[in-house]
Amino acid sequence: MASPVDWTPPSAHLIRAANLALEPWRAWTSPVFHGLANLPDHGPALLVGNHTVYGVIDAPLIFFEIHRARGIWVRSLADHVHWQIPGWRTVMNVGGSVDGTRENCRALLDAGEMVVVFPGGAREATRRRGERYRLQWEQRLGFARMAIEAGCPIVPFGTVGVEEMFTTIVDPDSRLLAPGRALGRILLGERGGRDDMMVPLSRGIGLTPVPRPERLYYGFGKPIETTPWAGRADDVTAVTEVRDLARQAVQDIVDDLRAEQADDPGRTPLGRLGRGLARSARALPRVVPGLVSR
Repeated sequence: MASPVDWTPPSAHLIRAANLALEPWRAWTSPVFHGLANLPDHGPALLVGNHTVYGVIDAPLIFFEIHRARGIWVRSLADHVHWQIPGWRTVMNVGGSVDGTRENCRALLDAGEMVVVFPGGAREATRRRGERYRLQWEQRLGFARMAIEAGCPIVPFGTVGVEEMFTTIVDPDSRLLAPGRALGRILLGERGGRDDMMVPLSRGIGLTPVPRPERLYYGFGKPIETTPWAGRADDVTAVTEVRDLARQAVQDIVDDLRAEQADDPGRTPLGRLGRGLARSARALPRVVPGLVSR
């Protein structure tokens, strides 16, 4: 697109088609959402959260649920490499995603948009074994600097469920995947050879890549106001304080969602079926009076 603000939200027809396409995935994952009321009624705002492995498995449901519940189309900052892939970049553009540069972020916030940011970026989406749900923001400060500069709130959010769908067999930085990195350089230039551009090889159900039918959990926390740091966007201490507040808030949400997941008997289809049968059995005496006494 010519400008990040030069974008028209999807038509009603396209929304219906996309929602219909997502229905099997919703049935497979039975997602639950918490805290959507914490989103402001309008932008500008930064929605900052964790990426899960592969990145795109849980993200679409976030955008459509926010639109369904709040009537807001959020925009998204994404890794530069997305726009080097023919066809896929068209999908990203139609969905309102933009190349994740400071200039694009600044333009969207100036236009009053709500913008989704994953500070962990590709590094979290291509995580290795032993890094499940670990926030990998390293020393990234850009989103906090943008929020202070715009004077907008940061809404922390977390996602849980995707990591349990897969078991990693080969880590993305393994020598076994060196041919894939070489092919990436041929197709996408040096950027395509980055370790964080190579996804891990995983298995889902059995030895197949089909994801296990785990429930997805989403949570949105209370906004973090950045006005106390107004005028300090170039102050590393101030920016680091805001970054650390957001990171801790996201980590707390992820921890809470993992606790909910661990105690949820309905996290899998079999568990949900069992709960449904139990509810039906409890309801029978009310539907057929005297059934128990007989």
